[in-house]
Amino acid sequence: MKKIVIIGGGAAGYFTAINAKENNPDLDITILEKGKDVLQKVKISGGGRCNVTHACFEPKELVKFYPRGEKELLGPFHQFMTGDTFEWFDDRGVPLKIENDNRVFPEANTSQAIIDCFQKSVSNLGIKVLTNSGVNSVSKENNKWSLNTKEQVFAADQLVIAAGSSKKVWDLCKTLDHAVVEPVPSLFTFNINDKRLVDLLGTSVPNATVNIIDSKLEASGPLLITHWGLSGPAVLKLSAFGARLLADKNYQYNVAVNWLSRPTDKVLNVLLNLKKKEPRKTVILKSPFTEISKRLWERFVLFASISKTQNWADLSNAQLEKLAKELTNGIYNANGRTTFKDEFVTAGGIDLKEINFKRFESKKHKNLFFVGEVLNIDAVTGGFNFQNAWTGGFICAKALAEEE
Repeated sequence: MKKIVIIGGGAAGYFTAINAKENNPDLDITILEKGKDVLQKVKISGGGRCNVTHACFEPKELVKFYPRGEKELLGPFHQFMTGDTFEWFDDRGVPLKIENDNRVFPEANTSQAIIDCFQKSVSNLGIKVLTNSGVNSVSKENNKWSLNTKEQVFAADQLVIAAGSSKKVWDLCKTLDHAVVEPVPSLFTFNINDKRLVDLLGTSVPNATVNIIDSKLEASGPLLITHWGLSGPAVLKLSAFGARLLADKNYQYNVAVNWLSRPTDKVLNVLLNLKKKEPRKTVILKSPFTEISKRLWERFVLFASISKTQNWADLSNAQLEKLAKELTNGIYNANGRTTFKDEFVTAGGIDLKEINFKRFESKKHKNLFFVGEVLNIDAVTGGFNFQNAWTGGFICAKALAEEE
């Protein structure tokens, strides 16, 4: 009987184990989890509802959400895609639903539905799950793997590393002659201490465009003002695609924000027209842009050196231009970052050049596999990191299930 050991009791590890055993019931599979609990990231994802995947059904479109892994995942997504994820969970009694922002959750609205599905499957299939079993060393002799934990030694014909973003496991991989791209944080909010944002916690706009000054990095989408500065999908996407660059800058950089995602000259024309049409109206009381809240409008007006009592007719061209610039090209200094909730994602991991993505197998060692975030693959927020886990786990499982 072929013995398989999987390091990591998270989404990728469980999905790999379940699919491998379903494809080949004769496999002897053991999952080793270093912590006392399994599936912790599944539990907290999506505010405890588990953002299973994203409703993007074209591989060429889906890969664009991966700052690292875009090229490598195109082939795998043709094998196991978002639609396959829907079918997989539905077949096991966990129907999924698409929300307005295209994020996908269990209809039950709780991550426990996913956890129960996985736990029931490993129990029914006879897959062993051992917690508090961190692996301290891995070696290979006579084409067999040997893994040492504090308690015992495990032997395996095939080894799967699915331990997520773990420095200890990456160090283990280095002992196996695998290169590790050093990890840096991804998915974080921009720490901005600016008087324009003070006391505006929770204020948002539906579609802003944010870019990092002196770079090609730009992202659009909802923008949210937080305790620390700026967050929301636009900023999180920018932090993911700019993870390396921003780390190199030691998280000190300038950000340009177009709160309206409209050209400055167009916005200036709107302001000039309002000056003609409603000259006697007080500027601070009348915003022509419905997407900007009253409080945010007031802040921009005052910052453009316009007093609380000034009417549109009173404004100079310089004031109008300054207001248009504030709305479309406000410059903010970012200094530091704040991790996005508990869903910490890193850019970094096993160098993708060393992986055969037709099997998710090491090019350096036969019968050594990597799935999930242990690889140098990461995505923006919205269910994409889980889709990487499901796809990699499914393809790896097919390779594991092959008869020797």
